[in-house]
Amino acid sequence: MNGTVHSPAAAARPRGAAAGHLVTGVVLPVVTAVVALAGLRVQVPGGLSPLDGVAVGVVLVWALAGAVCARAPGRAPQWPLAAGTLAAAVALTSGRLASPPPAGQHHPARAVATLAAALVIAASCHFLLALPDGQLGGRARRTGAAIAYLGALGTGAVFALAGRPLPWLVAALGLAAAVGCALPAVRLRYLDATAAGRERLQWLAIGMVVAVDAALIIVVLHLLVAWPTAVAAAAAGVTVAIPLSLIAGGIPRLAPHGGRLLVHVLWVAGFSLVVAAVYVVIVLGLGKGPADAGDREILGLSMLAAAVAAAVYLPSRDRLLASATRFVYGAREAPDEVLRTFGSRMTRAVAMDELLLQLAESLRKTMGLTRAEVYTGGGEVLERTVSVPDAGRQTILISERERPVVTRAGVSGNAWASIWLPALLDGREHSQLRVAPISHGGELLGLIVVERPAEADAFSEEDDRVLTELARQAGLAFHNVQLDAALQTTLDELRKQADELRESRARIVATADAERRRVERDLHDGAQQHLVALAVNLRLARDIIADDPGGGVEMLEQMTEDVQATIRELRELAHGIYPPLLADAGLPDALRAAAGRCTIPVTVSADGIGRYSQGVETAIYFCCLEALQNAAKHAPKASAEVRIREESGGLLFSVSDNGPGFNADKARSGHGFVNMADRLGAIGGTVRWESQPGHGSTISGSIPVI
Repeated sequence: MNGTVHSPAAAARPRGAAAGHLVTGVVLPVVTAVVALAGLRVQVPGGLSPLDGVAVGVVLVWALAGAVCARAPGRAPQWPLAAGTLAAAVALTSGRLASPPPAGQHHPARAVATLAAALVIAASCHFLLALPDGQLGGRARRTGAAIAYLGALGTGAVFALAGRPLPWLVAALGLAAAVGCALPAVRLRYLDATAAGRERLQWLAIGMVVAVDAALIIVVLHLLVAWPTAVAAAAAGVTVAIPLSLIAGGIPRLAPHGGRLLVHVLWVAGFSLVVAAVYVVIVLGLGKGPADAGDREILGLSMLAAAVAAAVYLPSRDRLLASATRFVYGAREAPDEVLRTFGSRMTRAVAMDELLLQLAESLRKTMGLTRAEVYTGGGEVLERTVSVPDAGRQTILISERERPVVTRAGVSGNAWASIWLPALLDGREHSQLRVAPISHGGELLGLIVVERPAEADAFSEEDDRVLTELARQAGLAFHNVQLDAALQTTLDELRKQADELRESRARIVATADAERRRVERDLHDGAQQHLVALAVNLRLARDIIADDPGGGVEMLEQMTEDVQATIRELRELAHGIYPPLLADAGLPDALRAAAGRCTIPVTVSADGIGRYSQGVETAIYFCCLEALQNAAKHAPKASAEVRIREESGGLLFSVSDNGPGFNADKARSGHGFVNMADRLGAIGGTVRWESQPGHGSTISGSIPVI
């Protein structure tokens, strides 16, 4: 058994939903179509009016939309859509049955038409509140739908009891109020909806915007040119855009394009309403409407021309502008267009070489140049980085005397270049030249050099302005590149220091563990063994002293020597941890004591050295001790000198010997150098080893003390 339980309620829900989809998607749309078409067969005085014919057509399209929406997956049965469409069909047919009304009597069909029309308004509000999945959900939405039904039916009942049809103004205001109150709730649903739900709402918005915009334009046209004559029928007919948009939102191939289309529809609708409002204000507000058919025709054609011109202006604007620019300047862009394009490219991730090449190409095209060049560099040398057409590399030397003058100069010509940058005139003495220094913060970063034939037009003030602004923007770009390079260098150094710090910490931890084990081993093998032997000898002396006092005294004397030896051993061990003399007397005395214990002759020079922090004194003491131990180990016949002095805010030390020397590069990877570097680096100090085979060695270091 798989343990799955199928409850009757769980099975009933799908069957109930299927039945609801069947009713709303098949039964009610078919009934709606039958009722609406039956109304067309009702004979009324005057025959079928345009408004009735359009209304029946719109109802049939709504019935088709209801059938399509009911088949959409993931949506609840569309009861308000199906019921509202059926109510509209009933209202149309009942209205035709009650036309004309019997004299002095209340026709039952009139009351039915009035109540059905009111029900359409309430169903519209219910439909909007239930978007996009057909479910009301929260209590607030259910309450809103209930209020809409009660208000609409109550208003309809009042007019029905009075035997009057629902006035079109009351119906229009009621529908507008219902839609206006429901739109905020639709907006909230749109923000929280799934992708499919958003697509359906976008298409519904397209239909509503098109319907409202078209209806308003029809009203404006009727006011201005008295067309169309059946304004109510035309305005009602454009509402068919709403059910058609519902159908489009349910088509998988069309649904994803609703958002982009909605943007264009909103733009076109807004523009058309502005144009319509301008015509109404100018024609009806400042003048008077057309008096005859000829005037109305002229006004209508002018409005059509304005609409067509507005529709084709934006697509043709760029082409017209490019053609006009090419006609005036002989290029696709005006000279000052280089400023805008260069500034926009600076904000993108474009390599500097590519950016300068694009700058030179744009200058050559827009200014009609023979050649455009860009020089870059620092110090006394500027190098031609870019030239169009390509002229290869070239360098220009600028002396210290010339550099301030070139930096502060503006856009200059041949005469100025012949004095301060004569190298630029080599091979082009008969050409027009313009030189624009690239600088930032008083620092010369490069040059922009442009060239024209001598017989061509002279450079204008506009050309100089463009070159000046380009040089300023290029200076900012070069400065940003320098900042980026400096930042990258700093980041690399920080990464290197972080790596060295991690390695140093690991070595310090390993060294501390090894030192702890060494101290533990020395205590166990040295002082502990002496103390154990003393304890044994004390028990023997207690047993012997009663029978052999002389032997006991001799044993006590031997134990006294053993105690002194243990004390000496503990002191030597303590010297390896932290020398008491260093804590009491400072560096000079501690180093002289260490020199006295060394196996080679050592002199200590530490005049004028006072007391420093424990970390500084400890680091220098053990570094010097390490250096002396290395000298005694590798140069047993040499002599050494220890020097300590304070200089320029730092405490400096050196340990030199006259031994055979060693290879300093290989020694830097040794254990001793690594220990010294870690110990001094922890407090901001440095160490340096200097030695050559046959010339002795010197180990020196420094620690900041201020």
